[in-house]
Amino acid sequence: MMFSYKVDEEIVLRLLEQADAAPFFAVVDRNRAHLREWLPWVDNMNKPEDYQPVLAAWRKQFAEENGFQAGIFYKGKIAGMIGFHGIDRANRSTEIGYWLAKEYEGRGIMTRACRALIDYAFHHLDLHRVVIRCATENRKSRAVPERLGFVHEGTLRDAQWLYDHFVDVEIYSLLKTDASKS
Repeated sequence: MMFSYKVDEEIVLRLLEQADAAPFFAVVDRNRAHLREWLPWVDNMNKPEDYQPVLAAWRKQFAEENGFQAGIFYKGKIAGMIGFHGIDRANRSTEIGYWLAKEYEGRGIMTRACRALIDYAFHHLDLHRVVIRCATENRKSRAVPERLGFVHEGTLRDAQWLYDHFVDVEIYSLLKTDASKS
């Protein structure tokens, strides 16, 4: 069971294997303060072994054809994660989630990775709608769907609990019919 998707000459998306736990942990650990600002799970991941059940759950998600979580490999190194949180087959919809290590920001990596997943959703999975949710104050994350032509649908007030406070969340969507116009 393997998923690998070549985005371009620099970027490959692929499922993480158990052997990736230590290098994956190293990226998260090195970026702990950066990631913690927007991601609620960072404090729970304190050693490489903490990823073993997570990696198994991600592989199960892929096997059950309910989306996947893939490592973003930039020039062969783990730079972040991207994936479909789940697939709503009845409504032909999915949601993309992502994060990128600080040292890889500003290179267009996430925009290219998202564009590849959008293409995959519309052309390989025959989905109709792709959603991206971002914390209102997370400007770098919000720039990705905005750059890719997503429609801003609205703001969910106090929609996510981050350690000791709520944050508002913006919802963006792209429909297959939108993508075919551009």
